[in-house]
Amino acid sequence: MQTETGKTVRELVLENPTAARVFETFGIDYCCGGNQSLTDACNTANVEVEKVIAALERVEPILVERDWANRTLSDLEQHIVDQHHRYTREEIRRLVPLISKVVGVHGTNHPELRRVQSLFQEMSQDLTAHMMKEEQMLFPYIVEMESAIHHERPLPRAMFGTVQNPVRMMMMEHDSAGQCLGDLREATNGYALPCDACDSYRTLYQALAAFEADLHQHIHLENNILFPRALKMENEAF
Repeated sequence: MQTETGKTVRELVLENPTAARVFETFGIDYCCGGNQSLTDACNTANVEVEKVIAALERVEPILVERDWANRTLSDLEQHIVDQHHRYTREEIRRLVPLISKVVGVHGTNHPELRRVQSLFQEMSQDLTAHMMKEEQMLFPYIVEMESAIHHERPLPRAMFGTVQNPVRMMMMEHDSAGQCLGDLREATNGYALPCDACDSYRTLYQALAAFEADLHQHIHLENNILFPRALKMENEAF
């Protein structure tokens, strides 16, 4: 593939989802910071744009089972809830006690673990409330709006006025989660294991790295596909 440095990282991932794996490798934000050009994103991540371009051009585009840019918003929301919200909740339940266990054993020699524990606890609480707001208010309204437009009915009334208002709030909360992920990565030195790491320590850091990658994909689907399409749908209906 020929990579255009002027394209945003959001556009590059939408064109070829495998690009997300490359961006994860280089620590490039394609979800909350997806509107940056590739050049600017590389500068932000302090990596050479030429290296990223070379990596992008080595990966082959994949056939996407579901084209989320063209599937219904209802389908996309269900995917987000079934795949990403469920994964996030399951991992929070698993990782909170695992972090406590590792802190109990290694916290004295590795005080950064207490910082990891505090950051993950804060992020877990915020994400739990965030997902509940999406599932109970924003997502159902978007489904109703999509159905009304499809059946040529008036848009449903919403307690929040326009969908722009909760979308703005959700994106701000995404930014906070993204900042927390960055702080976790910094606190763990990129999830680098110390020489005295036990199996639980190793499992924890592997799980945190996987949690980060999944949350990036989760936020990408919302920030870069679901929310822009919902806003466009609402605007065109008026």
